Amino acid sequence: MIVFLDFEASGLGKRGFPIEVGWVGEDGMEEGHLIRPAPGWDEWDAQAERIHGITRDRLLREGAPHDAVARRMLDVLSGHQLFASAPSWDGQWLSKLLRAAGLPRHALRLRDTEEAQRATALAVLERSSMTAEAQAQQAEALLQAARTAKERQGTPTHRAVEDARQELQLWQSVRRQAEQAARPLA
Repeated sequence: MIVFLDFEASGLGKRGFPIEVGWVGEDGMEEGHLIRPAPGWDEWDAQAERIHGITRDRLLREGAPHDAVARRMLDVLSGHQLFASAPSWDGQWLSKLLRAAGLPRHALRLRDTEEAQRATALAVLERSSMTAEAQAQQAEALLQAARTAKERQGTPTHRAVEDARQELQLWQSVRRQAEQAARPLA
């Protein structure tokens, strides 16, 4: 199953850490967790807090233990195709979370959301009567339209589940448009 995942972080500095994770699957399942900081996770950026709106006090009160969140992620997400709009950043937070929980840092792997969009568009278009070249051109046009739609959405909400949900909706839009493009003309 395809799953879109997003993290929010304490800041983008070297010692920043994940504070929230959310994921949404193509089957509609979704889940999100505030993450209580692990020992030694102490870098806090006030600018980042203004963006995501999550305070350190709230994490300490409402956050789930970091190791419980990491284990939950492994339980639910293992074996699925995981995608993120910023896989280098989200991968960094995922790795930090898994390592802090004593789990292998590559137990879960993230790929770029655009890979999911491209693969889905091409898989749908391959069933059409288009030539391979036309399929590739149509797929690229659909991806460009998705990039434009994402830009029009504006700034992400910077809340993990909602941002993951937006990625799912964009992927679903690419799939629908590919299905329309693949239909034979009447």
